[in-house]
Amino acid sequence: MVIAPLTRPHPDLPFAPTAPALIRWSTATFADQELVVLGDDRLRFDEAGARSAALAGSLLAEGVGKGTRVGVLAPNGPDAYVALMAVTRIGAVAVPINTFFVASELAWVLDDADVEVLLTVPSLLGNDYVARLEEAVTGLRDQTGPELALDSLPFLRRVHVLGGSDRPWAAPLPEPASEARLAAAEARVMPADDHFVIYTSGSTARPKGVIHTHAPTIRQAWFIASQHDWGEGDRVYVPLPFFWIGGLQYAYLASLQFGWTAICETRFDPGETLRLLGRERVTATLGWPHVGPALAGHPDFATTDLSRLKGPYHWELLAPDVRMPDPGLQVYPLGMSETATSHTWWPAELPLAPDKRGSVGQPAPGWDHKIVDGTGDEVPVGVDGEICVRGGSLMRGIIGRERHETFDADGYYHTGDAGHFDEDGFLYFIGRMGDLVKTAGASVSPVEVEAVLLAMPEVREASVVGLPDDEIGQRVCGVVVLHDGASLDADELRARCRQDLSAYKVPKQWVFLGLDEVPYGASDKVDKARLIEQLTT
Repeated sequence: MVIAPLTRPHPDLPFAPTAPALIRWSTATFADQELVVLGDDRLRFDEAGARSAALAGSLLAEGVGKGTRVGVLAPNGPDAYVALMAVTRIGAVAVPINTFFVASELAWVLDDADVEVLLTVPSLLGNDYVARLEEAVTGLRDQTGPELALDSLPFLRRVHVLGGSDRPWAAPLPEPASEARLAAAEARVMPADDHFVIYTSGSTARPKGVIHTHAPTIRQAWFIASQHDWGEGDRVYVPLPFFWIGGLQYAYLASLQFGWTAICETRFDPGETLRLLGRERVTATLGWPHVGPALAGHPDFATTDLSRLKGPYHWELLAPDVRMPDPGLQVYPLGMSETATSHTWWPAELPLAPDKRGSVGQPAPGWDHKIVDGTGDEVPVGVDGEICVRGGSLMRGIIGRERHETFDADGYYHTGDAGHFDEDGFLYFIGRMGDLVKTAGASVSPVEVEAVLLAMPEVREASVVGLPDDEIGQRVCGVVVLHDGASLDADELRARCRQDLSAYKVPKQWVFLGLDEVPYGASDKVDKARLIEQLTT
C-alpha cells in the first residue's frame, strides 16, 4: 500500500529557490541582525553578505564556477557560513567536510567527492589541519607552489587556508572578480543545479556522498523552519554540525531564511554550554535528545537563567508550566541525509494521541511512502517492512552510483529503515533493517524497547542490542545509564518492561554503565557496533 500525503504545498518563497537569490534577499532583509556567534566572533547578516561576496569573487577569479566541487573544512561559526555562502552563490557545489576526520578519512572524502578546491581553517581544538592535510594527501608537502599537481588527488587544484599559512602549497586568494561578473554568475545559477554534497555519518560502512540540488533543499529548509516559532530576535543554540544534513538544513539554511541567530560552540560540555546559553540569552535549542538531560542534570542548571527558552525541543530545560506533560507523546520525525532531513512530520509542540505513542508522524508534504518486504512487494497496513520514499527533497543521486542502483523503477529510494503504517497513516519506525534483534525466530525492535526504558524516570540513557547466543541466535541485552542518585536493579527493570512489552522483547541480559562508559560515534549517537564489541569482549 502506497501512503501519500494529503497535501503537497510548494512554499511561496519571497525569492527564487537558488542559493544566490536566498543570500541576496536574506542579507538585505535582516541586514543589521546577528547571523552567527562563535565565542567572541560575531557576524551580522550584512557582513556575511559582503564577506561571502568577496570570497565568491576571489573563487570566480581563479576559475571556480558552476559545478566545481569545493570542500569546506570549518566548524560551525562565521567561517563556515561565509564559505558555504560564497561557494553556493556562484553555482559551485559545497562539500562540507567532517571536522572529526583523521588523515585517512580526510584523504578518502577529498578523493570520493572529486574536490577541486578546499577551503579550510588552520586548526580546531588542538587539531592542526595544515599538518593533517600533509599527512592525508600523498605528495602535498612536496609541492613547491599553490597550483597543485598530485597523482594521489588528480582533481585537487588548490587549497586555501582561511587566515593564511606559510606552506608553499597554500594558495593566497586572488583579487575578487568585479561585482558585475559576480552578479552575472549568480544569475546563471538554476534551481535544478547541484547545491551541495553531504556525507552520511557512515556508522556501518563508508559514508555515502549524497548529491542535493538548490530548489529541493531550500524549500525543505523553509518548510522545516516555518514549523517553528523562531524568527528575528530569536537566538538558537546550534550544536548540530553543518557537515551533516541536520545542521545544514535545520540551522544554516533555516537561519538565513528566517533571520534568527545561530549560537555555536566548538564542543559540547554541559557546564560551559549552560554558561553559553545564559550569556547569549538563548531562546531555543537544537540538538540530539540527550543534550537536554545532560544540561538539566548539571549542578549549574538551577542557577542558570534560561527564562527566555521556549520549545519545542529539550523540554527538560523549560519551566514546568510550559513543558509537555508527557514527553513520550512528542514526535521526532524520521529523516536522513538522502531526504535532506525529515520525510515525516508532526508539529513538535503538539502531543500525539496516546494510542499513537511511538509514531514518527505522517508523511510530510510532498512525500510518498511505501512499505515493502524482502522481495520488493508492498505489504499491508500494520505489517513491518522496509520504508521507501520518493518526492519532496529526495537527493539527485549518490556519488559513484548509477540511477538504477539508487532508485527503483518507480523512483522510490529504499531507505534501509524498517517500520509500518497504521490505518490512519501514522508511521512507526522500528529500527535499521540490520539492527533488528533476531531472537528465537522473532524480530525485536531496539527502538521500541529503548522507548519503554527511556520513559522510566530513573533512566538517563538506554540502548538495546543483540548479543550472540548459540541457542536462540541473539540475546536481547538492555544497556542502561541511570540518573545520578537513582536506584534501579535488573529485576525491577524486567518487571516494568513486562507491563508494556511482549515477553520475547524484554531484555534477557542487563548491563548498567556510567555515561562515560558508553561508546559514542562522531554523530553523537551510541555506536552500537562498538557497544556490542565492548559487551562481548
